[in-house]
Amino acid sequence: MTATKNALVVRGGWDGHQPVEATDLFIPFLSEQGFTLRVEESTAVYADAAYMAGVDLIVQCNTMTTIEKAEFEGLRAAIEAGTGMAGWHGGIADSYRNNSDYLHLIGGQFACHPVKDHGELHGDATDNFRTYTVNMLPAAADHPVTAGIGDFELFTEQYWVLSDDYIDVLATTTLPARDKDAWHRDVVSPAVWTRSWGEGRIFVATPGHSVEILKDNNVRTIIERGMLWASR
Repeated sequence: MTATKNALVVRGGWDGHQPVEATDLFIPFLSEQGFTLRVEESTAVYADAAYMAGVDLIVQCNTMTTIEKAEFEGLRAAIEAGTGMAGWHGGIADSYRNNSDYLHLIGGQFACHPVKDHGELHGDATDNFRTYTVNMLPAAADHPVTAGIGDFELFTEQYWVLSDDYIDVLATTTLPARDKDAWHRDVVSPAVWTRSWGEGRIFVATPGHSVEILKDNNVRTIIERGMLWASR
């Protein structure tokens, strides 16, 4: 297929989310879909206005870390002008905690992932894993990102997300209130959402802690479709 669009992959931040391996999983798909790929290990590229003007899709996997003012402004300007942005898990929903304007742009921010019950703790990363259901909303049935996908279960981190009502939610997940918890009723958080910003589109999926989860057929399908949907 002849390349017709430009995709920028920006990856880095916390190594626990396997930013290189995770993005490498989707690069062949993007190439097959006709994208010319550029991969960057920092956010400096966002400040290059001339280059960003020609980017059709940004795929970001950059957990925590920070972003400079000029870099963020370049990212936002590109999206407002029609560049799409897509990502998963902490690579997009837990990026750049130093910049509240970034949180405003994305529309949802990681707050926590509740741990297992005390008797199930092992002192490793799996303490944050639990079996939970991703519940597809009625809006998901006809959306190009989620059409034909029903509710599904995962065993991984379950994100509690702080969000606003300008996001268009396609799927949710419910965090139960347990006796040991400080919260007193179940909490429903968005698990898959889209957001329109200026002329651009943003896609976010909260599952994706590891390559193993990204290889789940439902998760991978949603992310692949989400990238295409977000692209200019």
